[in-house]
Amino acid sequence: MKNLIIDYNPHCVRAALVEDGTLVEFHVEHSSMRGIVGNIYKGKVENVVSGMKASFVNIGLDKNGFLYCGESLVDSGKLNEGREPHYVNVSPGDVIMCQVVKDEFGTKGARLTTDITLPGYFLVLLPNTVFFGVSRKIENEEKRAYLEELVKSICPQNMGFIIRSAADKATNEDIISEASRLVELWKKVEEDYKKAPVKSLVFRDAEMLERAIRDTYSEDVDSVIVNESALAEQLRAKAGKVKVSVYDGQRNVFRYYGISEQVNKLADRRVDLENGAYLVIDKTEALTVVDVNTGRFVGGKDLEDTVFKTNMVAADEIAKQLRVRNVSGIVVIDFIDMTDPEHKEAVVERLKLALKKDRLKTSAVEMTTLGLVELTRKKAKLPVDNFMLTDCPDCMDGHTVSEMQLLFELRDDFIEFALRNRNCSVALVKVHKRVFDALFEANYMPREVLKIWKGKKIFFLADENLKHDKYEIRAMDGVESIPNGAKEINLYALGV
Repeated sequence: MKNLIIDYNPHCVRAALVEDGTLVEFHVEHSSMRGIVGNIYKGKVENVVSGMKASFVNIGLDKNGFLYCGESLVDSGKLNEGREPHYVNVSPGDVIMCQVVKDEFGTKGARLTTDITLPGYFLVLLPNTVFFGVSRKIENEEKRAYLEELVKSICPQNMGFIIRSAADKATNEDIISEASRLVELWKKVEEDYKKAPVKSLVFRDAEMLERAIRDTYSEDVDSVIVNESALAEQLRAKAGKVKVSVYDGQRNVFRYYGISEQVNKLADRRVDLENGAYLVIDKTEALTVVDVNTGRFVGGKDLEDTVFKTNMVAADEIAKQLRVRNVSGIVVIDFIDMTDPEHKEAVVERLKLALKKDRLKTSAVEMTTLGLVELTRKKAKLPVDNFMLTDCPDCMDGHTVSEMQLLFELRDDFIEFALRNRNCSVALVKVHKRVFDALFEANYMPREVLKIWKGKKIFFLADENLKHDKYEIRAMDGVESIPNGAKEINLYALGV
């Protein structure tokens, strides 16, 4: 069974796709860190680098966007009937409509395209491209042909559509209605573009909640569970046949459904496998490296058999981790050395099979002469560790858990403390100074705490002796004085 579980509060939204209790996808969006993928801008070309067949476009952000041929949902080779792709012909000073396909990352600006796309639940409109494609997940050839003919019959001239996998279970009326809605949306985008000033936003893609529901259709999700009744009503209007239910318990919705611990582990370098082996995942600026280790697994009859079994288990877990952490770009996997060529081939095939469960495209899964497996995973959204990790305050090169992620963990642990200490009326929480500052700067204390701690007090104290990722929660007795420097959170002033 697949469930989409949404943890909502006014400051941050987290969405977890869970299959039979196992986390398979995780997305997070902070109100102050909303991504820009899918947004359409009226940009101005600042300069053209002919040697790269690329240009830099000012779209009104801190960094110029990067535009070059090939950033499209459509295979450019098919569009040009096997000929070389046609490069966008722009000059400095030109004003163009462009769309973000990859978020800003580090020192790099957003990746742009002029191949505009408007996604829906069943279709993706290509307003400037005559192309029709059908999702590879729709395997029935007759159904593929039928859907393509249906969409062609309702498509305006000089436009195209990509048919998403969710269309396989949609009615003709659903598809026709959405096609009409997307075409009308494009007309509005065109009108807004004409009126918009240069270097400005023309169209903002849906917020994460709607995107989560939109993508839910292609994942055959059985239900959506959200911790906000008003939000559930909004989602029901968009979710169609997908059941939407409300969680109103005392614990956080992620903790209640047993996925908080799985989410928290996404910040760990080490991933333990069921057989005692483990992975180590390290990220560099250029690529992500995954190292496979036998650990406590001793296997069976001989070393080659032990290594082979470990690598097979690791292949499944690596595919899962790439998806749930949203790792993208170049990935290099160092499986444990095998001498049997058939074993090597079997491991690579196992990895390819596991990667087919991923919505994002993965290509070039090959083993090098050194025994390393290389692959590339499509890069669009920022990886999960951009939210969950931050630069380590104690070392210049390392990373540690981010303040925002620590606040989520602290919230869950405080609620467990409150459930165990119902007679307590005052609590003292010691945290590292950076977490203390983040807590009050973000004005963040979710509603779950108010529900369970109503009429009681919480004091926070910055403690430099604590490690950045550690905190202490304890009950205070009636005669104990409040430590100097402790600060109280007024739950009622937070609007939760």
